[in-house]
Amino acid sequence: MEIDLNTMSLKDLRDLQSQVVKAIASFEERRKKEALVELEEKAKTLGFSLAELTGAAAKRKRAPAAPKYANPAEPSETWSGRGRKPKWFLDAIASGSSPDDLAI
Repeated sequence: MEIDLNTMSLKDLRDLQSQVVKAIASFEERRKKEALVELEEKAKTLGFSLAELTGAAAKRKRAPAAPKYANPAEPSETWSGRGRKPKWFLDAIASGSSPDDLAI
């Protein structure tokens, strides 16, 4: 199939370009899947899973951080000291409390 690019309109050229980009991405994705299947089969014949060989199985989730601060007005509201400060913590600091006053 031969395409004469010189006779195509700009819209047709852009449509063709979009189709080519999609086709390339699809091709690459298919090749990756084929390679992954092939590697998983080879690992299986050797008695391993691919995750074991790549270290993917070694990833662990972190345990949630223990609370360090509690809201004096509502002790069930706690904060670990990580991430964004809760509103009750900011309000307490603004009213003159120190972080040590709020510590558990």
